[in-house]
Amino acid sequence: MNKVIKYLVLALVCLVFAFAKAQPGEVLPEESKFKEPKTKYWVNTYGNIRISKRLFWVAQTHFRFEETEDTPFIGQVGQIYNRHAIGYIYDKKANFALGGVLRLNFNTNPGSTGENMIPEYRIWHQYQFAVPLWSAMAYHRLRIEHRWSKGFDQEDEYMFRNRWRYMFRMKIPLNKPKLESKAIYIAPESELIMQSGKPVVGSPLEDLRLNTTLGYIINPRLTVAAGFMYSFGQTLDNPAFYNQNYTLRMHLYFSPDIRKVKNKLPEIHFRD
Repeated sequence: MNKVIKYLVLALVCLVFAFAKAQPGEVLPEESKFKEPKTKYWVNTYGNIRISKRLFWVAQTHFRFEETEDTPFIGQVGQIYNRHAIGYIYDKKANFALGGVLRLNFNTNPGSTGENMIPEYRIWHQYQFAVPLWSAMAYHRLRIEHRWSKGFDQEDEYMFRNRWRYMFRMKIPLNKPKLESKAIYIAPESELIMQSGKPVVGSPLEDLRLNTTLGYIINPRLTVAAGFMYSFGQTLDNPAFYNQNYTLRMHLYFSPDIRKVKNKLPEIHFRD
């Protein structure tokens, strides 16, 4: 399993270098410029619902807000996510999932005369591996998304892009010898998100997210957490400009098991 993880990470690194390589005749900007950071506030729910011995239903809903002139963080709704999938449990330390996403993008530009809301569609699949480290757990997640999105202007058309995402995350218990009920844990996390497709000419780095979360395991089926994230990434229309974001994040993890008691397996490590 460790070899599989290494190969996946190596493949992602190769993609990064392939995307970042300048094409013949391409004129590179003289310097990069970071835009002023935006503040955001995310409320996320993550459901992993066991439906059979090997299958589980991924049910996630995200509410994402961003700043206004008068209200930082909780200003106005920017996006609403509905992400669903059917997951397959390979063993206690590996699982895979395939599904779709409906994201509602809201126009947060006060001077815009375009549409107020545009739906975005995605197909996604992911491969997640859990690695025990003493009393902690480490997670490797490779997620690939195929997305159709467009701007808010009337003449805008849907464009197709691929997203290539690798996340490394740890969960370290603070007050218990292991991750169990009543445990408080800290979860440092980093995720690299690359993009490709015809609209992506010189902007392969969509987002680099650096996040730390503090969580509390209420019981094996319910966990709450909160954290702060800094992220930056290239704008699609100009690779020399980078967006920056400061994001407060609130999480609710729930894992109901709708099977009969006699069919239940021991606890597995597949929380996102």
